[in-house]
Amino acid sequence: MLEETKKTLLNSPIVHFGDYNYFVNPITDGIPTMKPQVLLEITEVIQKNFNLNVDKIVSVEAMGIPLATSLSIATNIPSLIIRKRNYGLPGEVTIHKYTGYAESNLYVNDLKAGDRILLIDDVVSTGGTLINLIKGLRQIGVDIVTCIAVIDKGEGKLIVEKETGCKVDTIVKLHVDKGKVVIDKIIGE
Repeated sequence: MLEETKKTLLNSPIVHFGDYNYFVNPITDGIPTMKPQVLLEITEVIQKNFNLNVDKIVSVEAMGIPLATSLSIATNIPSLIIRKRNYGLPGEVTIHKYTGYAESNLYVNDLKAGDRILLIDDVVSTGGTLINLIKGLRQIGVDIVTCIAVIDKGEGKLIVEKETGCKVDTIVKLHVDKGKVVIDKIIGE
């Protein structure tokens, strides 16, 4: 299980943004090339292990798009992408986000109070994106049934759970040591 995903993670180059060790990976960055098997493995694990009794699968551009799309196709649950561009549509909600290395706005369309969602993101590292998303979606009145970050790096998952009270499910726990990705835990192993 997750054999291709493990290989991809272990071969990730590391880039430094100040003191922040950023691993470059198809799941988190779209480079190097994403093998279809990686998305199939991740989708299968999600289907087997998490609550999918939801109205919509919601993610954030850019790297949430392939995850939400793959899961949507496999489950026949509609997907929706929170965008980095303001469209000015009626009811559009702006969420300010900040991470360990960037700050920006996200724009939410076509979600309303009572919508039951699965929120999926590629990685939780500093927690900034998920904290702001969860708080913003709750202000809309959205019910976050399941929240998944495929990769858990650092203390981000714990920070998000402490700040929001929302449980964050993850598939792979890893850290960077001496310029290499080290896998600490994989779901089911």
